[in-house]
Amino acid sequence: MSGLTSDAASLDLMLKKLKLPSFVQCRDEAARHAEKDGWSFGQYLKHLVEVELEDRRQRKIVRLRKQSRLPGTKTLATLETARLPKKVARQISALFEGGFVERAENVLAFGNPGTGKTHLLCAIGHELIDRGISVLFTPTHRLVQRLLVAKQALRLEDELRRHDHFDVIILDDIGYVQQNREEMEVLFTLLAERYERRSVMITSNLVFSQWDKIFKDAMTTAAAIDRVVHHSVILELTGDSYRTHEAKTRNRRTTKADGEAGA
Repeated sequence: MSGLTSDAASLDLMLKKLKLPSFVQCRDEAARHAEKDGWSFGQYLKHLVEVELEDRRQRKIVRLRKQSRLPGTKTLATLETARLPKKVARQISALFEGGFVERAENVLAFGNPGTGKTHLLCAIGHELIDRGISVLFTPTHRLVQRLLVAKQALRLEDELRRHDHFDVIILDDIGYVQQNREEMEVLFTLLAERYERRSVMITSNLVFSQWDKIFKDAMTTAAAIDRVVHHSVILELTGDSYRTHEAKTRNRRTTKADGEAGA
């Protein structure tokens, strides 16, 4: 019996060295099921491998979600899909599948402030992570500032390489970049580096004809637009601001409640 115990402990140690923690955790329970249900050795081993792979997938998703910096509340479950324009509602089901990432395509969401651009792209981002795709969410101005600091420290290439590890970068509110030439240059460099290699997802309340406010001159603006549009899906969000809609709804409820109380 001591020999069996020693062998089991040795096996657990070897499995841990192979980084198979779920194997260690589940093998005794799986052995009981195998004995009870008459599994073959191959079935027993296959079950343990499936458990290990699923646990690894779940751990990867947790890690990717933490690294993504995506707002935890802006998911598909909280997205008011009924308020999306019909064309956008038809487009997003394919985006959730993530095929555009494999093709290094971009997703551009345009609309006035409050129309749900950020929430929509974040919801897509969360769905991509569930499929094992790495995502980084960042306000554009914050990423630009990090790139500027890196450029001044002569390590811009290192910073770009670090961001290249993400399959998708969500650049939120590109129209709020502070419009100076150095910022324009590092932002253009990022877009050029990812062109046809990695995907970007962009929200903007500025239509393309106004992007000269971001990139300063006509030639750079045209080059930037060409790179993000060449392989892209464009989502146009129209209608009232979500915040305005919610405020109107609250006001109607308050008015109704006051009227009922007065009656």
